[in-house]
Amino acid sequence: MKVPFETEKLENIQRLGNDSNLSILSKEWIAGVSKHKYSYNFSWMGRPIIQFPQDIIALQEIIWQVKPELVIETGIAHGGSLVFYASMLSLLGGNRYVLGIDIDIREHNRAAIEQHSMFKRIKMIQGSSVDEEVVREVYDFAKGKRIVMVALDSNHTHEHVLKELELYSPLVNKDSYLVVFDTIIEDMPDDSFPDRPWGKGNNPKTAVRKFLETNHRFVVDKEIENKLLITVAPDGYLRCVGD
Repeated sequence: MKVPFETEKLENIQRLGNDSNLSILSKEWIAGVSKHKYSYNFSWMGRPIIQFPQDIIALQEIIWQVKPELVIETGIAHGGSLVFYASMLSLLGGNRYVLGIDIDIREHNRAAIEQHSMFKRIKMIQGSSVDEEVVREVYDFAKGKRIVMVALDSNHTHEHVLKELELYSPLVNKDSYLVVFDTIIEDMPDDSFPDRPWGKGNNPKTAVRKFLETNHRFVVDKEIENKLLITVAPDGYLRCVGD
């Protein structure tokens, strides 16, 4: 008897998750390619996206499943992720928008984003994602949006990410996602970030662990991580399970 496709897929994913050797190899591979700025080599509709292709595929699946009316992203950089989210929301149709927040939106990046064909679905706020006025502006923009998804990809220190989690998690509705990028920092070699304020013991993954100690609206979606194996967000795909 032929196993239904979806059942077979879930069994495959479970086996991948149980393969500890593959997990070790994946982390070694990530550590190796990161020395060559692997994530900087990709673009989405002409804008540098600075993400692993595997995570882009995962986000695409989530957006198609959740169908958010608003995607909030902290950290803009070159704007590739904003354009990606906007293009996915455009395929879904309707009044769907992306709100990007960055403490420093460089003028050449702002100009390129504003000239992009997807800009009609994009709004940007310059300022710290944890600043009271910025948070107030985000909440005002989110009013009336029934389905909200949040992606955190700005300052990667424990303190900053934990604050973002506390501030923005209430906006995420049941069955939607809060995605925390670069949790992989905790799993990288000790000397991986000599010029950064984050590293082992002080990064997005440690913030997620602390957040989940007291916030029970979210769980780690291990199925996504098991499916990808190669991801910058291990334990960072948080699914909202509470109202």
